Amino acid sequence: MQIHVGIDVGGTFTDAVAIADGRTVRGKAFSTRDVTTGILNALAVLRERLGLSESDFFAQITRFALGNTIVTNAVDEYKFAPVGLLTTAGFRDTLRISRSARGSERDPHELHPRADILPRSNIYEIDERVDSQGVVVAPIKEEDIAAAVEELLAAGVEAIAVCFLWSFRNPLHEQAVGSYLDKHHPDLPYSTSSDLTPVYREYERMITTTLDAAVKPIVSSHFGHLAADLKTRGLQCRVQIMQVHGGFLSVEETNKAPIAMFNSGPVGGVTGARLLGSQLGRDKILTADMGGTSLDAAAIVDGKFRVSPRAQVGEWPTSLTAVDIESIGAGGGSIAWVDERALLRVGPHSAGSTPGPACYGLGGLKPTVTDATLTMGLLNPDYYLGGTVELDTAKASAAIDAEVGEPLHLTTDQAAHGIYRLTVSQMANALRKITVNRGHDPRDFSLVAFGGACGLFAAAIAAEAGVHEVIVPRNAAVFSAYGLMHADSVYSIVQTTPWDFGMPATQLEGAFAALEERAQAWFETEGIAADRRELYREADMKFAGQIFEVTTKLPAEAFTESDKDVLRQRFIEDYEAEFGLGTAWAEAEVVLMNARVRAVGVSEVLDVQASKNEGVHSAYSREIVDPVTGERITVDVHRNATALTEPFHGPCILEEPDTTIFIPQGAVVENGADHLLIRLASN
Repeated sequence: MQIHVGIDVGGTFTDAVAIADGRTVRGKAFSTRDVTTGILNALAVLRERLGLSESDFFAQITRFALGNTIVTNAVDEYKFAPVGLLTTAGFRDTLRISRSARGSERDPHELHPRADILPRSNIYEIDERVDSQGVVVAPIKEEDIAAAVEELLAAGVEAIAVCFLWSFRNPLHEQAVGSYLDKHHPDLPYSTSSDLTPVYREYERMITTTLDAAVKPIVSSHFGHLAADLKTRGLQCRVQIMQVHGGFLSVEETNKAPIAMFNSGPVGGVTGARLLGSQLGRDKILTADMGGTSLDAAAIVDGKFRVSPRAQVGEWPTSLTAVDIESIGAGGGSIAWVDERALLRVGPHSAGSTPGPACYGLGGLKPTVTDATLTMGLLNPDYYLGGTVELDTAKASAAIDAEVGEPLHLTTDQAAHGIYRLTVSQMANALRKITVNRGHDPRDFSLVAFGGACGLFAAAIAAEAGVHEVIVPRNAAVFSAYGLMHADSVYSIVQTTPWDFGMPATQLEGAFAALEERAQAWFETEGIAADRRELYREADMKFAGQIFEVTTKLPAEAFTESDKDVLRQRFIEDYEAEFGLGTAWAEAEVVLMNARVRAVGVSEVLDVQASKNEGVHSAYSREIVDPVTGERITVDVHRNATALTEPFHGPCILEEPDTTIFIPQGAVVENGADHLLIRLASN
């Protein structure tokens, strides 16, 4: 037997899926602070359901794919390790100056500078300088490095970021700092911008490097012994970790740049949704992945998800290449609270799995989204996770009353319904950002909803965003883990390479050839077979005088003079696809700023058998607070609704062991082979 395993570590639950000879099994366990324990507990559920001993189970695993929200949660909740930053003299305040203090927030009470990743006192200037051509103007001195590092260590930093001016043109000075740290402080994590992101735009480069250093101690504490622990249990294959760009890297490669794990788990869900959409003949898909900590949304058009060369990580613009996912702190464990203006708020802080929502009875006193849905009657306190976890309705209601109801003079039902509706509005806004804000009509899309908490919100999110069809995968609660097993291994390399069409083609070809040489070395290190290797060339280009670039694909073969016209026309087409027909200034000079190579190790296509409806359908009635009206109503609750062969109608609740789905008035539900299809009433 060959077993493929996908694991998605969330802030509250660790989800697991195994495909063994075409058969799919799934399991959940609570996430733990050390991460490894939660992973092992989830693997134990899979092993038991496959009926294997521990030694047989691990020995038969041929692929182990891991996604997680460790970095995402650290960014969303501003929980970073103490970090220090070394930068060029005169540039200490680059992070604080930022691109501007204003964002997209329209509420003047919410306008504020971006949060500080580190205090200004932990930023040290080094008297060194490299000019824009890479020529050393002021050499770096080891005594200056030593003095700055010792000051930072005395201040209690656990990692160091290094970002010098023009280091992407000449990394010599950053390399000198790295050599000093390797020699004198070999156990201290550090990140240098010239290794991590050798591209122009000093602010984005500095943010990316600082974030990477700030999460390195966190990631190290979680994954330091994971691979070794699994190996002692008999795992023989590599542990592959999903990255922000939509592909896998090994544990060893991930530890070098852990910031690339941002949105690691959600990317697996986007991959799974793309596969499901293809199988169902849907070419426009929106995804909504709601777990315990966050809601992650993405758009898939014509079978492709959008990849951004300047990913937004939390509130910070970075130089990472990433799958374009809109993330907000709105999950089942998100805490509801009242601000100083007596306005109800939900998130971004989460109760996590410990102490968790108040209804867990583990000491949590703050009301969460899960507490609200339980109080509304949408969740069955005796059938949470198939009855393995008992929920306390009284504690949920008490927390809502104390923290929301009493301050706002609302009844328990009103407070719980308010939490629900605000959560829905926040999530619908996330969908609008990836549709309306980018020129797409949400009415043309189907919504694929997954994550353990999304079933109770999917129909309401879709209705508010203007989507009329919702698809809920049968394995919705662990769908991101499932999607991980269908993703490729990807290594993205980028280098600032200023070039214009008046320069020789050989100069640009040399830059791409150097990047492809590094890509081939990565193929060898990862052990990817020659017949599974693919290389893609891309370039970030713009019209002269513009600020930001558009990414354009280049021909795969060597770039020659005869390819210049083809490249220019491709750029104009891509530009107008992004900004609208006729927006390209075709007569202007075009410049190429960054050369990029994407190396792809194509994954094996798994043959997965369709799930069988083996359970027996049963139904009973329950009083709930209607999520639409806020009024008390009685609805039918269906257990194992996937066994029904005829379409059925809302309002009702579908109660499965690992997820619960609310169907509103007027909606029609059909059972598919491995999904539920919900068509909402037209307004």
